[in-house]
Amino acid sequence: MKDIEKNIAKVLLDIKAVFLRPLEPFTWASGIKSPIYCDNRLTLAYPKARDAVEGSLARCVKELYPECEALMGTATAGIPHAAIVSQMLALPMGYVRGESKSHGRENKIEGADPKGKKVVVIEDLISTAGSSIDVVNSLREAGAEVLGIVSIFTYGLKKGIDKLKEANVENHSLTNLDAVIKEALSQNYISEREARMLLKFRENPQDPSWQEVQ
Repeated sequence: MKDIEKNIAKVLLDIKAVFLRPLEPFTWASGIKSPIYCDNRLTLAYPKARDAVEGSLARCVKELYPECEALMGTATAGIPHAAIVSQMLALPMGYVRGESKSHGRENKIEGADPKGKKVVVIEDLISTAGSSIDVVNSLREAGAEVLGIVSIFTYGLKKGIDKLKEANVENHSLTNLDAVIKEALSQNYISEREARMLLKFRENPQDPSWQEVQ
């Protein structure tokens, strides 16, 4: 899958779905200063990028989980990707809400009924993995066998990796921070120092000392 990793890293950088800005960091809702910002929703706006991402997601599902019987998207960012890939693979599709509806049938899981099915979760981004694991737990409670998660991008944060392992959840991302940094360096988008700052940030996002890296 190394060809996918490099290609999707380039795609995300080309359409500015991933911004690398160590010297002018973004501020997260938590107040943490971050040298990276990722918005994979932008892949839907560019037909060539969209084809590359959806084709790669479909390939990963087909090759890694050939026994998959349904795809389940994460709300809201994973829904369009799950819909497109399910069409490509001719699989049933559904999605999992952040919380149950307060009216009607009060569903938390919409679309395909996951009970008794082998499902793959389609996610756009893995950071601390908390929301992804919540989706997996909801599907397991509904009687699904969750084979794994296929996502577009992962930061590779230790907290996220540890949480996935504890929950016995397998994740395969099309690309990751290391691949994006490598591609950004090849394009002279960032300097060697900025690359070191990004890697230091990943070690512990809550530690602002990454800004002092030389």
